[in-house]
Amino acid sequence: MYSIKEISARIWASLVHHQTQSWSKKPIKSQEKVFWSLIKAAEGTVFGVNHSFGSIKSIKDFQNQVPVRDYEELSPYVNQVVDGEEDVLWPGKPKYFAKTSGTTSGSKYIPITSEMAIHQIKSARNALLTHVQNTKNAKFLNGKMIFLQGSPVLEKTGSGIPTGRLSGITAHFVPSYLQKNRMPSWKTNCIEDWEEKVVSIVEETHKSDMTLISGIPPWVQMYFEKLMEKTQKKNMSEVFPNFNLFVTGGVAFEPYKARFRELFGKEIPILQTYPASEGFFAYQDQLDSSELLLLLDNGIFYEFIPTENYFDESPPRLTIKDVKLGVNYALIISTNAGLWGYSIGDTVIFVSLSPFRIKVSGRIKHFISAFGEHVIGSEVDYSMEKTVSHFGGRVREFTVAPEISPPDGGLPYHEWFVAFDNPPEDLVSFAKELDLNLQKKNSYYHDLIQGGVLRPCVVRRLPAEAFINYMKSEGKLGAQNKVPRLMNDRKIANALTAANPLSD
Repeated sequence: MYSIKEISARIWASLVHHQTQSWSKKPIKSQEKVFWSLIKAAEGTVFGVNHSFGSIKSIKDFQNQVPVRDYEELSPYVNQVVDGEEDVLWPGKPKYFAKTSGTTSGSKYIPITSEMAIHQIKSARNALLTHVQNTKNAKFLNGKMIFLQGSPVLEKTGSGIPTGRLSGITAHFVPSYLQKNRMPSWKTNCIEDWEEKVVSIVEETHKSDMTLISGIPPWVQMYFEKLMEKTQKKNMSEVFPNFNLFVTGGVAFEPYKARFRELFGKEIPILQTYPASEGFFAYQDQLDSSELLLLLDNGIFYEFIPTENYFDESPPRLTIKDVKLGVNYALIISTNAGLWGYSIGDTVIFVSLSPFRIKVSGRIKHFISAFGEHVIGSEVDYSMEKTVSHFGGRVREFTVAPEISPPDGGLPYHEWFVAFDNPPEDLVSFAKELDLNLQKKNSYYHDLIQGGVLRPCVVRRLPAEAFINYMKSEGKLGAQNKVPRLMNDRKIANALTAANPLSD
Protein backbone atom coordinates (compact mmCIF):
# COMPACT_ATOMS: atom_id res chain seq x y z
CA MET A 1 0.00 0.00 0.00
CA TYR A 2 1.50 3.32 -1.11
CA SER A 3 1.28 6.46 1.00
CA ILE A 4 -0.10 9.69 -0.45
CA LYS A 5 3.45 11.08 -0.53
CA GLU A 6 4.69 8.08 -2.53
CA ILE A 7 1.84 8.27 -5.03
CA SER A 8 2.31 12.03 -5.49
CA ALA A 9 6.08 11.66 -5.89
CA ARG A 10 5.72 8.95 -8.56
CA ILE A 11 3.32 11.09 -10.59
CA TRP A 12 5.56 14.13 -10.20
CA ALA A 13 8.64 12.06 -11.09
CA SER A 14 7.03 11.00 -14.37
CA LEU A 15 6.34 14.64 -15.23
CA VAL A 16 9.93 15.68 -14.45
CA HIS A 17 11.19 12.78 -16.58
CA HIS A 18 9.22 14.00 -19.60
CA GLN A 19 10.41 17.58 -19.05
CA THR A 20 14.01 16.42 -18.85
CA GLN A 21 13.64 14.34 -22.01
CA SER A 22 12.26 17.41 -23.78
CA TRP A 23 15.21 19.75 -23.17
CA SER A 24 17.95 17.08 -23.20
CA LYS A 25 16.93 15.98 -26.73
CA LYS A 26 17.46 19.51 -28.06
CA PRO A 27 20.50 20.57 -26.03
CA ILE A 28 21.90 23.27 -28.31
CA LYS A 29 18.51 24.96 -28.65
CA SER A 30 18.02 24.73 -24.86
CA GLN A 31 21.34 26.45 -24.22
CA GLU A 32 20.71 29.15 -26.82
CA LYS A 33 17.35 29.87 -25.19
CA VAL A 34 19.07 30.28 -21.80
CA PHE A 35 21.79 32.46 -23.34
CA TRP A 36 19.41 34.96 -24.95
CA SER A 37 17.19 35.14 -21.87
CA LEU A 38 20.25 36.07 -19.76
CA ILE A 39 21.48 38.72 -22.21
CA LYS A 40 18.05 40.31 -22.55
CA ALA A 41 17.45 40.39 -18.79
CA ALA A 42 20.82 42.02 -17.97
CA GLU A 43 21.05 44.45 -20.90
CA GLY A 44 20.33 47.48 -18.71
CA THR A 45 22.59 46.53 -15.79
CA VAL A 46 25.91 48.23 -15.10
CA PHE A 47 27.72 45.14 -16.36
CA GLY A 48 25.45 44.89 -19.42
CA VAL A 49 26.06 48.51 -20.37
CA ASN A 50 29.81 48.27 -19.77
CA HIS A 51 30.00 45.23 -22.03
CA SER A 52 27.54 46.45 -24.69
CA PHE A 53 24.98 43.69 -24.25
CA GLY A 54 22.63 45.68 -26.50
CA SER A 55 24.92 45.10 -29.47
CA ILE A 56 25.33 41.34 -28.95
CA LYS A 57 24.00 39.41 -31.95
CA SER A 58 25.69 36.06 -31.34
CA ILE A 59 27.50 33.96 -28.78
CA LYS A 60 30.74 34.92 -30.51
CA ASP A 61 29.93 38.61 -29.90
CA PHE A 62 29.45 37.83 -26.21
CA GLN A 63 32.80 36.03 -26.05
CA ASN A 64 34.53 38.94 -27.75
CA GLN A 65 32.99 41.49 -25.38
CA VAL A 66 33.00 39.57 -22.09
CA PRO A 67 36.35 38.12 -20.98
CA VAL A 68 36.67 35.05 -18.79
CA ARG A 69 37.04 36.14 -15.18
CA ASP A 70 37.55 34.39 -11.87
CA TYR A 71 36.18 35.77 -8.60
CA GLU A 72 39.06 38.15 -7.98
CA GLU A 73 38.65 39.69 -11.44
CA LEU A 74 34.86 40.01 -11.08
CA SER A 75 35.05 41.29 -7.50
CA PRO A 76 34.88 45.04 -8.34
CA TYR A 77 31.34 44.42 -9.58
CA VAL A 78 30.50 42.07 -6.71
CA ASN A 79 31.73 44.61 -4.18
CA GLN A 80 29.30 47.18 -5.58
CA VAL A 81 26.48 44.69 -5.03
CA VAL A 82 27.69 43.94 -1.50
CA ASP A 83 27.64 47.68 -0.82
CA GLY A 84 23.95 47.76 -1.74
CA GLU A 85 23.98 49.11 -5.29
CA GLU A 86 21.21 47.85 -7.56
CA ASP A 87 21.23 46.67 -11.18
CA VAL A 88 24.95 45.96 -11.19
CA LEU A 89 25.33 42.36 -12.39
CA TRP A 90 21.64 41.45 -12.52
CA PRO A 91 18.45 43.53 -12.25
CA GLY A 92 17.73 44.61 -8.68
CA LYS A 93 19.59 43.13 -5.72
CA PRO A 94 20.36 39.49 -4.96
CA LYS A 95 18.17 37.73 -2.43
CA TYR A 96 21.21 36.27 -0.63
CA PHE A 97 24.97 36.08 -0.70
CA ALA A 98 26.56 32.67 -0.33
CA LYS A 99 29.74 33.32 1.60
CA THR A 100 32.49 30.84 0.87
CA SER A 101 36.06 30.54 2.08
CA GLY A 102 38.04 29.28 -0.87
CA THR A 103 41.20 27.22 -0.65
CA THR A 104 42.99 29.51 -3.11
CA SER A 105 41.63 32.88 -1.97
CA GLY A 106 39.86 34.56 0.92
CA SER A 107 36.13 34.90 1.49
CA LYS A 108 33.91 35.16 -1.55
CA TYR A 109 30.41 36.62 -1.75
CA ILE A 110 28.49 34.76 -4.45
CA PRO A 111 25.18 36.44 -5.31
CA ILE A 112 22.04 34.29 -5.24
CA THR A 113 19.10 35.96 -6.95
CA SER A 114 15.48 34.87 -6.64
CA GLU A 115 15.78 33.30 -10.09
CA MET A 116 18.87 31.32 -9.11
CA ALA A 117 17.32 30.20 -5.81
CA ILE A 118 14.35 28.77 -7.71
CA HIS A 119 16.68 26.79 -9.97
CA GLN A 120 18.74 25.52 -7.01
CA ILE A 121 15.59 24.21 -5.30
CA LYS A 122 14.12 22.77 -8.50
CA SER A 123 17.33 20.92 -9.34
CA ALA A 124 17.65 19.33 -5.90
CA ARG A 125 14.00 18.28 -6.09
CA ASN A 126 14.38 16.92 -9.63
CA ALA A 127 17.42 14.88 -8.62
CA LEU A 128 15.31 13.08 -6.01
CA LEU A 129 12.37 12.68 -8.39
CA THR A 130 14.67 11.26 -11.07
CA HIS A 131 15.76 8.65 -8.55
CA VAL A 132 12.10 7.88 -7.87
CA GLN A 133 11.45 7.55 -11.61
CA ASN A 134 14.40 5.18 -12.03
CA THR A 135 13.61 2.98 -9.04
CA LYS A 136 9.80 3.34 -8.85
CA ASN A 137 10.48 3.65 -5.14
CA ALA A 138 9.62 6.69 -3.02
CA LYS A 139 9.59 5.04 0.40
CA PHE A 140 12.28 7.40 1.68
CA LEU A 141 9.58 10.12 1.79
CA ASN A 142 7.79 8.26 4.60
CA GLY A 143 10.65 8.39 7.09
CA LYS A 144 12.98 10.98 8.55
CA MET A 145 15.54 12.79 6.42
CA ILE A 146 18.72 14.53 7.42
CA PHE A 147 20.74 17.03 5.41
CA LEU A 148 24.08 17.63 7.10
CA GLN A 149 24.66 21.30 6.41
CA GLY A 150 25.94 24.60 7.71
CA SER A 151 24.08 26.80 10.15
CA PRO A 152 20.94 28.46 8.74
CA VAL A 153 21.64 31.53 10.87
CA LEU A 154 22.41 34.28 8.36
CA GLU A 155 24.32 37.48 8.82
CA LYS A 156 23.52 40.62 6.86
CA THR A 157 25.77 42.79 4.77
CA GLY A 158 25.84 46.50 5.46
CA SER A 159 23.15 46.87 2.82
CA GLY A 160 20.93 44.30 4.55
CA ILE A 161 21.33 41.29 2.25
CA PRO A 162 21.25 37.97 4.20
CA THR A 163 24.57 36.15 3.94
CA GLY A 164 25.74 32.65 4.91
CA ARG A 165 26.87 29.27 3.64
CA LEU A 166 24.89 27.89 0.72
CA SER A 167 23.85 24.82 2.72
CA GLY A 168 22.55 27.11 5.47
CA ILE A 169 20.67 29.27 2.97
CA THR A 170 18.98 26.24 1.40
CA ALA A 171 17.65 25.26 4.84
CA HIS A 172 15.26 28.20 4.45
CA PHE A 173 13.79 26.63 1.31
CA VAL A 174 12.83 23.16 2.53
CA PRO A 175 9.29 22.67 1.17
CA SER A 176 6.46 22.41 3.67
CA TYR A 177 5.69 18.79 2.78
CA LEU A 178 9.18 17.79 3.97
CA GLN A 179 9.35 19.95 7.11
CA LYS A 180 7.87 17.30 9.41
CA ASN A 181 10.31 14.70 8.13
CA ARG A 182 13.39 16.88 8.29
CA MET A 183 16.09 16.52 10.94
CA PRO A 184 17.88 17.77 12.97
CA SER A 185 15.90 20.43 14.81
CA TRP A 186 16.37 24.05 13.87
CA LYS A 187 18.12 24.67 17.21
CA THR A 188 20.68 21.94 16.59
CA ASN A 189 21.17 23.02 12.99
CA CYS A 190 22.12 26.48 14.23
CA ILE A 191 25.10 25.20 16.23
CA GLU A 192 28.23 26.63 14.62
CA ASP A 193 30.87 24.34 16.14
CA TRP A 194 30.89 21.21 13.97
CA GLU A 195 32.02 18.73 16.60
CA GLU A 196 29.42 19.98 19.07
CA LYS A 197 26.82 19.93 16.32
CA VAL A 198 27.50 16.31 15.34
CA VAL A 199 27.13 15.19 18.96
CA SER A 200 23.76 16.97 19.18
CA ILE A 201 22.63 15.50 15.85
CA VAL A 202 23.50 12.01 17.07
CA GLU A 203 21.50 12.55 20.26
CA GLU A 204 18.47 13.72 18.27
CA THR A 205 18.55 11.11 15.53
CA HIS A 206 19.88 7.81 16.88
CA LYS A 207 16.39 6.50 17.69
CA SER A 208 14.70 7.92 14.58
CA ASP A 209 13.42 6.09 11.51
CA MET A 210 15.96 7.66 9.16
CA THR A 211 15.38 6.88 5.47
CA LEU A 212 17.37 9.55 3.60
CA ILE A 213 20.78 10.94 4.59
CA SER A 214 22.60 13.64 2.65
CA GLY A 215 25.95 15.38 2.99
CA ILE A 216 29.61 15.60 1.98
CA PRO A 217 31.30 12.18 2.52
CA PRO A 218 33.95 13.02 5.16
CA TRP A 219 31.44 14.76 7.42
CA VAL A 220 28.76 12.08 6.92
CA GLN A 221 31.40 9.48 7.81
CA MET A 222 32.07 11.33 11.05
CA TYR A 223 28.33 11.33 11.82
CA PHE A 224 28.01 7.61 11.04
CA GLU A 225 30.93 6.64 13.25
CA LYS A 226 29.61 8.64 16.20
CA LEU A 227 26.20 7.03 15.69
CA MET A 228 27.74 3.55 15.86
CA GLU A 229 29.69 4.54 18.96
CA LYS A 230 26.51 5.84 20.60
CA THR A 231 24.29 2.88 19.69
CA GLN A 232 26.93 0.12 19.81
CA LYS A 233 25.75 -1.01 16.37
CA LYS A 234 27.99 -2.37 13.62
CA ASN A 235 26.65 -0.33 10.70
CA MET A 236 23.94 2.08 9.53
CA SER A 237 21.56 -0.69 8.52
CA GLU A 238 21.45 -1.76 12.15
CA VAL A 239 21.04 1.82 13.37
CA PHE A 240 18.46 2.75 10.72
CA PRO A 241 16.85 -0.41 9.25
CA ASN A 242 14.78 1.63 6.74
CA PHE A 243 17.67 3.78 5.50
CA ASN A 244 17.41 3.50 1.70
CA LEU A 245 18.92 6.57 0.00
CA PHE A 246 22.23 8.40 0.39
CA VAL A 247 22.58 11.73 -1.42
CA THR A 248 26.01 13.26 -1.80
CA GLY A 249 27.95 15.87 -3.75
CA GLY A 250 30.74 18.38 -3.46
CA VAL A 251 33.61 15.88 -3.76
CA ALA A 252 34.31 12.76 -5.81
CA PHE A 253 32.73 9.82 -4.01
CA GLU A 254 34.96 7.08 -5.44
CA PRO A 255 37.74 7.28 -2.81
CA TYR A 256 35.12 6.88 -0.05
CA LYS A 257 33.18 4.07 -1.73
CA ALA A 258 34.78 1.11 0.05
CA ARG A 259 34.45 2.65 3.51
CA PHE A 260 30.83 3.66 2.96
CA ARG A 261 29.97 0.17 1.77
CA GLU A 262 31.14 -1.06 5.18
CA LEU A 263 29.34 1.73 7.00
CA PHE A 264 26.06 1.05 5.18
CA GLY A 265 26.08 -2.67 5.99
CA LYS A 266 23.96 -3.40 2.90
CA GLU A 267 23.50 -2.04 -0.61
CA ILE A 268 22.16 1.51 -0.32
CA PRO A 269 21.35 3.51 -3.47
CA ILE A 270 23.67 6.49 -3.88
CA LEU A 271 22.51 9.65 -5.64
CA GLN A 272 25.40 11.90 -6.66
CA THR A 273 24.88 15.60 -7.37
CA TYR A 274 26.93 18.61 -8.46
CA PRO A 275 25.70 21.70 -6.59
CA ALA A 276 27.72 24.83 -5.89
CA SER A 277 27.13 28.33 -4.59
CA GLU A 278 27.28 29.51 -8.22
CA GLY A 279 24.56 27.13 -9.42
CA PHE A 280 23.28 23.56 -9.51
CA PHE A 281 25.04 22.08 -12.51
CA ALA A 282 24.29 18.39 -12.74
CA TYR A 283 22.97 15.28 -11.04
CA GLN A 284 23.01 11.53 -11.51
CA ASP A 285 20.17 10.45 -13.79
CA GLN A 286 21.01 6.73 -14.09
CA LEU A 287 21.13 3.99 -11.51
CA ASP A 288 24.54 2.59 -10.59
CA SER A 289 26.39 5.31 -12.48
CA SER A 290 28.52 8.20 -11.31
CA GLU A 291 27.93 10.08 -14.58
CA LEU A 292 26.08 13.36 -14.08
CA LEU A 293 23.49 14.86 -16.42
CA LEU A 294 24.48 18.45 -17.24
CA LEU A 295 21.46 20.71 -16.65
CA LEU A 296 21.05 22.81 -19.78
CA ASP A 297 17.77 24.62 -18.99
CA ASN A 298 18.73 25.79 -15.53
CA GLY A 299 19.45 29.50 -15.89
CA ILE A 300 23.11 28.77 -16.67
CA PHE A 301 24.94 29.18 -19.98
CA TYR A 302 28.03 26.96 -20.14
CA GLU A 303 31.37 27.40 -21.87
CA PHE A 304 34.34 25.08 -21.76
CA ILE A 305 38.07 25.76 -22.11
CA PRO A 306 40.47 22.83 -22.62
CA THR A 307 42.61 22.84 -19.50
CA GLU A 308 45.81 22.71 -21.54
CA ASN A 309 44.82 26.08 -23.04
CA TYR A 310 43.31 27.66 -19.92
CA PHE A 311 46.27 29.90 -19.14
CA ASP A 312 46.78 30.96 -22.78
CA GLU A 313 46.36 34.65 -23.60
CA SER A 314 43.26 33.94 -25.75
CA PRO A 315 42.04 30.43 -24.94
CA PRO A 316 39.26 28.85 -27.04
CA ARG A 317 35.80 29.10 -25.47
CA LEU A 318 33.67 26.18 -26.57
CA THR A 319 29.94 25.63 -26.19
CA ILE A 320 28.33 22.22 -25.81
CA LYS A 321 28.14 21.75 -29.57
CA ASP A 322 31.96 21.83 -29.73
CA VAL A 323 33.00 19.60 -26.82
CA LYS A 324 34.52 16.15 -27.18
CA LEU A 325 34.57 13.04 -25.04
CA GLY A 326 37.47 12.47 -22.67
CA VAL A 327 38.91 16.01 -22.80
CA ASN A 328 39.53 17.86 -19.57
CA TYR A 329 37.74 21.24 -19.62
CA ALA A 330 37.64 24.22 -17.28
CA LEU A 331 34.00 25.07 -16.61
CA ILE A 332 32.93 28.64 -17.42
CA ILE A 333 29.42 29.88 -16.60
CA SER A 334 27.11 32.84 -17.11
CA THR A 335 24.08 32.78 -14.84
CA ASN A 336 20.83 34.40 -13.78
CA ALA A 337 22.65 35.50 -10.62
CA GLY A 338 24.86 37.84 -12.68
CA LEU A 339 28.05 35.82 -13.03
CA TRP A 340 29.34 36.46 -16.54
CA GLY A 341 32.09 34.43 -18.26
CA TYR A 342 32.84 33.21 -14.75
CA SER A 343 35.47 30.56 -14.11
CA ILE A 344 34.31 28.62 -11.06
CA GLY A 345 37.62 26.75 -10.85
CA ASP A 346 36.25 23.25 -11.51
CA THR A 347 37.27 20.97 -14.36
CA VAL A 348 34.99 18.44 -16.01
CA ILE A 349 35.19 15.63 -18.55
CA PHE A 350 32.35 14.68 -20.88
CA VAL A 351 31.53 10.98 -20.75
CA SER A 352 28.43 11.19 -22.97
CA LEU A 353 27.28 13.62 -25.65
CA SER A 354 23.75 12.26 -26.03
CA PRO A 355 22.62 13.34 -23.53
CA PHE A 356 25.43 15.52 -22.21
CA ARG A 357 26.83 13.87 -19.11
CA ILE A 358 29.96 14.82 -17.21
CA LYS A 359 32.28 13.81 -14.43
CA VAL A 360 34.01 16.37 -12.24
CA SER A 361 37.74 15.86 -12.73
CA GLY A 362 39.22 18.36 -10.29
CA ARG A 363 40.08 22.02 -9.82
CA ILE A 364 41.91 24.17 -12.36
CA LYS A 365 44.22 25.46 -9.60
CA HIS A 366 44.46 22.11 -7.83
CA PHE A 367 46.99 20.08 -9.76
CA ILE A 368 50.60 19.03 -9.66
CA SER A 369 52.72 20.13 -12.57
CA ALA A 370 56.01 20.93 -10.88
CA PHE A 371 57.76 18.98 -13.65
CA GLY A 372 55.23 19.25 -16.50
CA GLU A 373 53.17 16.20 -15.48
CA HIS A 374 49.88 18.08 -14.84
CA VAL A 375 48.33 15.46 -12.59
CA ILE A 376 44.69 16.26 -11.82
CA GLY A 377 42.21 15.28 -9.12
CA SER A 378 40.34 12.56 -11.01
CA GLU A 379 43.65 10.78 -11.70
CA VAL A 380 44.71 10.57 -8.07
CA ASP A 381 41.16 9.57 -7.07
CA TYR A 382 41.25 6.74 -9.62
CA SER A 383 44.71 5.58 -8.54
CA MET A 384 43.77 5.49 -4.87
CA GLU A 385 40.48 3.68 -5.48
CA LYS A 386 42.20 1.10 -7.70
CA THR A 387 44.97 0.47 -5.18
CA VAL A 388 42.65 0.19 -2.18
CA SER A 389 40.41 -2.26 -4.05
CA HIS A 390 43.45 -4.52 -4.55
CA PHE A 391 45.27 -4.17 -1.23
CA GLY A 392 42.38 -3.52 1.12
CA GLY A 393 42.62 -1.08 3.97
CA ARG A 394 40.43 1.94 4.52
CA VAL A 395 41.40 5.48 3.57
CA ARG A 396 39.68 8.31 5.39
CA GLU A 397 41.25 11.22 3.50
CA PHE A 398 44.34 12.09 1.48
CA THR A 399 46.11 14.86 -0.39
CA VAL A 400 49.15 14.93 -2.69
CA ALA A 401 51.96 17.49 -3.03
CA PRO A 402 55.30 17.67 -4.89
CA GLU A 403 58.56 17.34 -2.97
CA ILE A 404 60.97 19.28 -5.17
CA SER A 405 63.94 19.35 -2.79
CA PRO A 406 63.93 16.08 -0.83
CA PRO A 407 65.69 16.12 2.54
CA ASP A 408 67.77 13.11 1.49
CA GLY A 409 69.07 14.91 -1.60
CA GLY A 410 67.69 12.30 -4.01
CA LEU A 411 65.30 12.68 -6.92
CA PRO A 412 62.11 14.67 -6.34
CA TYR A 413 58.80 12.85 -5.95
CA HIS A 414 55.09 13.14 -5.30
CA GLU A 415 54.26 12.83 -1.62
CA TRP A 416 50.89 11.30 -0.70
CA PHE A 417 49.62 12.20 2.77
CA VAL A 418 47.13 9.48 3.64
CA ALA A 419 44.99 9.20 6.77
CA PHE A 420 44.07 5.52 7.13
CA ASP A 421 41.22 4.19 9.24
CA ASN A 422 42.74 0.79 8.59
CA PRO A 423 46.13 0.73 6.83
CA PRO A 424 47.09 -2.04 4.38
CA GLU A 425 49.41 -4.71 5.74
CA ASP A 426 52.12 -3.95 3.18
CA LEU A 427 52.43 -0.18 2.83
CA VAL A 428 55.55 -0.43 0.65
CA SER A 429 53.77 -2.56 -1.97
CA PHE A 430 50.72 -0.35 -1.63
CA ALA A 431 52.83 2.72 -2.52
CA LYS A 432 54.42 0.94 -5.51
CA GLU A 433 51.06 -0.01 -6.99
CA LEU A 434 49.62 3.43 -6.26
CA ASP A 435 52.43 4.94 -8.29
CA LEU A 436 51.97 2.43 -11.15
CA ASN A 437 48.25 3.17 -11.28
CA LEU A 438 48.96 6.89 -11.59
CA GLN A 439 51.52 6.19 -14.32
CA LYS A 440 48.87 4.27 -16.25
CA LYS A 441 46.46 7.18 -15.91
CA ASN A 442 48.90 9.98 -16.74
CA SER A 443 51.41 9.41 -19.54
CA TYR A 444 53.45 12.52 -18.69
CA TYR A 445 53.98 11.28 -15.16
CA HIS A 446 54.91 7.84 -16.52
CA ASP A 447 57.56 9.38 -18.78
CA LEU A 448 59.05 11.38 -15.92
CA ILE A 449 59.33 8.26 -13.74
CA GLN A 450 60.75 6.12 -16.52
CA GLY A 451 63.13 8.89 -17.60
CA GLY A 452 64.60 9.23 -14.12
CA VAL A 453 63.35 12.80 -13.60
CA LEU A 454 61.14 11.70 -10.69
CA ARG A 455 61.31 8.75 -8.36
CA PRO A 456 58.14 6.80 -7.47
CA CYS A 457 55.79 8.37 -4.98
CA VAL A 458 56.23 8.32 -1.22
CA VAL A 459 53.21 7.53 0.96
CA ARG A 460 53.19 9.19 4.35
CA ARG A 461 50.86 7.48 6.79
CA LEU A 462 48.89 9.88 9.00
CA PRO A 463 46.61 9.28 11.99
CA ALA A 464 42.96 8.81 11.10
CA GLU A 465 42.02 12.20 12.57
CA ALA A 466 44.83 14.14 10.86
CA PHE A 467 42.71 15.92 8.27
CA ILE A 468 39.90 16.63 10.73
CA ASN A 469 42.47 18.28 12.98
CA TYR A 470 43.92 20.20 10.04
CA MET A 471 40.52 21.49 8.92
CA LYS A 472 39.71 22.42 12.51
CA SER A 473 42.94 24.42 12.77
CA GLU A 474 41.95 26.27 9.58
CA GLY A 475 38.44 27.02 10.90
CA LYS A 476 36.91 24.88 8.13
CA LEU A 477 35.59 21.85 9.98
CA GLY A 478 32.28 20.54 8.65
CA ALA A 479 29.58 21.99 6.37
CA GLN A 480 30.66 22.29 2.71
CA ASN A 481 34.38 22.57 3.39
CA LYS A 482 36.66 19.97 1.87
CA VAL A 483 40.38 19.21 1.67
CA PRO A 484 41.95 19.76 -1.77
CA ARG A 485 43.07 16.45 -3.26
CA LEU A 486 46.28 17.96 -4.55
CA MET A 487 48.15 21.24 -4.74
CA ASN A 488 51.13 22.46 -6.72
CA ASP A 489 52.74 23.82 -3.55
CA ARG A 490 53.40 22.43 -0.06
CA LYS A 491 51.24 24.68 2.10
CA ILE A 492 48.94 21.86 3.25
CA ALA A 493 51.77 19.32 3.19
CA ASN A 494 53.90 21.44 5.50
CA ALA A 495 51.01 21.96 7.92
CA LEU A 496 50.35 18.22 8.04
CA THR A 497 54.05 17.47 8.47
CA ALA A 498 54.35 19.94 11.33
CA ALA A 499 51.24 18.60 13.10
CA ASN A 500 51.85 14.86 12.69
CA PRO A 501 54.79 12.51 13.23
CA LEU A 502 55.27 11.09 9.74
CA SER A 503 56.81 7.79 8.75
CA ASP A 504 57.46 6.10 5.41
